[in-house]
Amino acid sequence: MGLALLAIIWLITFVSTYFFVAQTWWLPHGASTAAFWIDKQFALTYLLMGIIFVAAQCGLGLFVWQYRERAGAKKVEYSHGNIKLEVPRERFAPAETGSVPVEVTGMQFAWYFRYPGADGKFGATNPKLMDPSSGSEAALGLDTSDPVAKDDVVTGTMYLPVNRQVDLRLRAVDVIHSFFVPNMRFKQDAVPGLEIHMHFTPTEIGDYEIACAELCGLGHYKMHGMLKVVSQDDFDKWFAAREAEKQ
Repeated sequence: MGLALLAIIWLITFVSTYFFVAQTWWLPHGASTAAFWIDKQFALTYLLMGIIFVAAQCGLGLFVWQYRERAGAKKVEYSHGNIKLEVPRERFAPAETGSVPVEVTGMQFAWYFRYPGADGKFGATNPKLMDPSSGSEAALGLDTSDPVAKDDVVTGTMYLPVNRQVDLRLRAVDVIHSFFVPNMRFKQDAVPGLEIHMHFTPTEIGDYEIACAELCGLGHYKMHGMLKVVSQDDFDKWFAAREAEKQ
């Protein structure tokens, strides 16, 4: 039995290693300032972890064979770990001055994007006014009685100017969603009750798919959107047109 387990473990190890070495799949084309460094980190991590993985699995196979059940063998003892070593603390840099503020709200099963008006402030929202079936401002419960909210722009498609950082404020209405833009190498959970600040900088004009990377219900498969990265002039024209529609 020990020899059979050794063979199975080694077979799985070398077959799975082949797919990573041959790169039968990889990340999509990167289109943000972070993409190069994230891809480089991925490659380095895969290399180092691959070496450790192969060594560990080869050792596991040998241990399965060497320490297979025998008469009179010593009882196994297990460690419960060290919490202080398992919970690292991380600090993140704040968004740059002049970044584009965008509030991203996830709900079953759509993404909505809100931009503040000329005042640079987001208006108030009211849960009692929320009507997801109506979409747009009604879906977010935008309180139009708040003067600050009158110039907020809400859209189902995300527009960003190229080479300018975006300051995201991630929210979720109902369950946990995950805002995922593969080409930007960006993925972050949106959690009900929390406003999570993150940022990235798109570097190439184009259309990029937005997905939800967290199983969020029966309609999860259709919860996707579109990020359009455009020039600063085109972004200004688009935003001015949306503002004019509110007049």
